[in-house]
Amino acid sequence: MHLSLLKVLEVTASVVVVIIVIAAAAVVVLVLIVIVVRAAAAVVVAAVVVVVLVVVVVVVVVVVDVLVLLLLLLLLLLLLILVVVVVVVVVVVVVVVVVVVVVVVVVVIAALVEVVFILIAVLF
Repeated sequence: MHLSLLKVLEVTASVVVVIIVIAAAAVVVLVLIVIVVRAAAAVVVAAVVVVVLVVVVVVVVVVVDVLVLLLLLLLLLLLLILVVVVVVVVVVVVVVVVVVVVVVVVVVIAALVEVVFILIAVLF
């Protein structure tokens, strides 16, 4: 009976050792899982940071493109206004020159007609 008890204690000790080894392995596996999860969390955080940076860069590029487009449209509008002003000024100058030329021609013709009437009156 003494040998049987020793055998039971021996088997029990072996089972306890196996349980301790399994528990230690489970703790190691849990630690590795925590490390992997933290690494995965770090990877996820890094990926989120990269995505946020990409979104920020895209938004900044789009905003800058829109601002440049608006600036170009403003410059185009200013150029159009300048062209309209120049055309209006040229038209006004041409109209004034034509009016002055017409007035000068009418005055010259009126003077010539008066000279002709004076010559006719003097000669006849």
